[in-house]
Amino acid sequence: MKKLLTSALFLAFAGSAQAADDVTLQLKWVTQGQFAGYYVAAAKGFYEEEGLNVTILPGGPDVAPTQVIAGGGADVVIDWMPSALAAREKGLALVNIAQPFKSSGMMLTCLKESGVATPADFPDKTLGVWFGGNEYPFLNWMNKLALKTDGSAGGVTVLKQGFNVDPLLQKQAACISTMTYNEYWQVIDAGVKPEDLVTFKYEDEGVATLEDGLYVMEDKLADPAFEDKMVRFVRASMKGWKYAEANGDEAAQIVIDNDATGAQTIEHQKRMVAEIGKLTAGSNGALDEADYKRTVAALMSGGSDPVITKEPTGAWTHVVTDKALQ
Repeated sequence: MKKLLTSALFLAFAGSAQAADDVTLQLKWVTQGQFAGYYVAAAKGFYEEEGLNVTILPGGPDVAPTQVIAGGGADVVIDWMPSALAAREKGLALVNIAQPFKSSGMMLTCLKESGVATPADFPDKTLGVWFGGNEYPFLNWMNKLALKTDGSAGGVTVLKQGFNVDPLLQKQAACISTMTYNEYWQVIDAGVKPEDLVTFKYEDEGVATLEDGLYVMEDKLADPAFEDKMVRFVRASMKGWKYAEANGDEAAQIVIDNDATGAQTIEHQKRMVAEIGKLTAGSNGALDEADYKRTVAALMSGGSDPVITKEPTGAWTHVVTDKALQ
């Protein structure tokens, strides 16, 4: 009888393991504290508790989340809203199902010696900008300032910036794109003193757009089974984010444990997770409609060259977060 009971239990556990639903998440960038909440959710068993088997795919300079999901390589992707909305207008029906990041970490970091003290000093300066979808917030800001970005007199010269801070260190640009949680600190770690820098946060300049939202394909979301998977995924992910906010050092170590490249250091990741916590603070995962409208307005304010030409419809939903937060 005991042997039969043991066999039954084994089969029950085996059936339970097989019943876990697979979810593939594509990150926007490489394994780092920017995505701590997802790695924490996996490491602490939050996904497992929701009956999910989550595969986290690191990104990189040659990985575009929109292309990955369009090709069926992921169920859900992390992307910035400007990129997602631009892709939607071009025919890729992405839908924002959750917004863990409440605030933007985007900023321009300038050498004080370049003569840039305020945005009024941007004309005739070279500014480093990331592309691949990351350029949209910058281009909107320049449009708001009525500055051309073609290098003509009185405008700005755009330097297509790699994902490093070399253009600033080598003085190829007066300012470069940085994130509050990453590249800014790379400049500091390279020996530049904070007092020798001038920073312009997109949040402070009124040109911030939403970053690091969770996006899925609209047709897949129409499937109740897929929607249910996303409800469980978002619930577990937000649990991971709130755990990371409260336990930054542990979260940083979890990130390090998942970095297959060995490129990250614990000191940098601790700092990054702490800074990221400032951006996820105040978010329960549900998209704030006012933040969405602000982002859309910014993207449509590009004069003759807006990022999107009309207000999107169906680009976001509260269906998933409403159920996840019950």
